Amino acid sequence: MIREITKADFESFWPTFSAVIQAQETYAFDPNMTLEQAFALWCESPLKAFAFVENDVVLGSYYIKPNAMGPSSHICNCGYMVSSEARGKGIARLMCEHSQEAALRLGFDAMQFNSVVSSNEVAVKLWEKLGFQIIGTIPKAYKHAHLGLVDSYVMYKWLRT
Repeated sequence: MIREITKADFESFWPTFSAVIQAQETYAFDPNMTLEQAFALWCESPLKAFAFVENDVVLGSYYIKPNAMGPSSHICNCGYMVSSEARGKGIARLMCEHSQEAALRLGFDAMQFNSVVSSNEVAVKLWEKLGFQIIGTIPKAYKHAHLGLVDSYVMYKWLRT
């Protein structure tokens, strides 16, 4: 089930969130971020944030927000995280599909991911399967903990038919 995230949901998801940012493989967030800072960033500053919950366990989360302001506010941006024990079960796909429906309900016309780390091949392939295109490459944009400097992709999808 996907529902709007609560503080309690995020607190239970914090070990996953913390592990993801500390790994420094996919997100350009401060690896020393506190729970409170993370909650503000992921849940309070975006337009909405959601939790994927199964058997009262938060297995994933995503946020949705405008990618820019004013004349570009019709494009949204999202970020997704899935717990390591739940990866490969289709949760990211379900959350991305849900986010596209939510984006349309919220009045967005398109979705853009500003920095998909190129070495995150599973995510890149999934986003492409869901209709996103790589519209740009930012060379050496991410300092991967194990691979060093790697490229990041800007990915985009027009949502209106």
